[in-house]
Amino acid sequence: MTIELATNKPIVSLLADASSRLEEALKYVTVSEDALCRLKSPKASLSVSIPVRMDNGSLRVFQGYRVRYDDTRGPGKGGVRFHPNVSLDEVQSLAFWMTFKCALLNLPFGGAKGGVTLNPKELSRHELERLSRGYIDAIADFIGPDIDILAPDVYTNSMIMGWMMDQYSIIKRQVCPAVVTGKPLMMGGSQGRESATALGAFYSIQTILPKFDQVPSNTTVAVQGFGNVGGILAELLAKAGYKVVAVSDSQGGMYRQKGLDIPTIRRYKEDHQSLTNFYCQDTVCSIDEHAAITNEELLTLNVDVLIPAALENQITAANAEQIQAKYIFEVANGPTTSAADQILAQKGIQVFPDILVNAGGVTVSYFEWVQNRSGLYWSATEVQERLKEKMIEETEATWQICQELGTSMRTAAYVHAINRLGEALDAKGTRDYYVNGKH
Repeated sequence: MTIELATNKPIVSLLADASSRLEEALKYVTVSEDALCRLKSPKASLSVSIPVRMDNGSLRVFQGYRVRYDDTRGPGKGGVRFHPNVSLDEVQSLAFWMTFKCALLNLPFGGAKGGVTLNPKELSRHELERLSRGYIDAIADFIGPDIDILAPDVYTNSMIMGWMMDQYSIIKRQVCPAVVTGKPLMMGGSQGRESATALGAFYSIQTILPKFDQVPSNTTVAVQGFGNVGGILAELLAKAGYKVVAVSDSQGGMYRQKGLDIPTIRRYKEDHQSLTNFYCQDTVCSIDEHAAITNEELLTLNVDVLIPAALENQITAANAEQIQAKYIFEVANGPTTSAADQILAQKGIQVFPDILVNAGGVTVSYFEWVQNRSGLYWSATEVQERLKEKMIEETEATWQICQELGTSMRTAAYVHAINRLGEALDAKGTRDYYVNGKH
């Protein structure tokens, strides 16, 4: 599938590559043509311009997006990212993945996503706040606790979510905590939300690796993307006895065959933040007693477990042949292209998909939404226990489908999600129901 720009030059659509993953899964499911037709394109897409008065008095206009891909199973749910590469195609793809992720985890949500195209590291705190509030001003009629719920994503955090929730409440003239998840605790946030994605991935990894007789003390790990999620996950794995030998951030990486001191590296990152206290200016590469490597080199290290936890399209047809890891756990959204998937499969590399592995974030976001609407709040222990139960349950269910059908884990995950989505879509009526009277 291609899409056309004004120049009439076709470009490969990220959404097309994402949706191509369904083709293999559809061989193993019985789903109506009506359901497939409705899943081919997003339900609603919004592009907005966000004028922001900068600290020096100048005016800049930023491009923002919000996409609600499907809301058959419930209101849209998905994060908001601030990044230079944000585009409508990327946001649609992320909303597509969220649709299947929520179905896979059996959450009462559809899939959505949003973003603003900018480099947030170039903005001051005041400018970031004005941008965040301006984004909500622009999309306020498109979102809501029963329509589409926001959450943090790449380069957004609890403070930004708090601004967004506050701005929406100002517009609606009532306090609306359930419109945004990932908020500060004092504004209705949930215990455990900050570490949810990493912890969910950890539970999934701990469920899967024993099936391959992979013992933590004999397992080497490389983590691409030493941000909030990758950093927390690396520390969880290190504490569990895994040997984390390589990590990287946006500026580069570090490798030590004997294993890295992950808690020290995390403290270094936290102590060398920029003046805004939002984004790290320093790189993990500034620490001594290691070999400096690039992000590209980290991906091809001879390790047991590779964890891409940065951005999409990191493992492609161009570098898949060089991948040496035995197991890949996708903590980022869409880090592996469909073309790379085929190469990795031929090499016998096991890939555990993003819509399962990184689903801890949206799961605890669901918990936060439930708490906001009920007014009853749970302890950190209760949140973690509920998350652990959910991640293990759906990881085991996906693994069982994988074994029964003899497919990859990615195909099994989509089969599991499509079955749930198909049932919900068909419940509204199908061609057979109206024409042939079949229920």
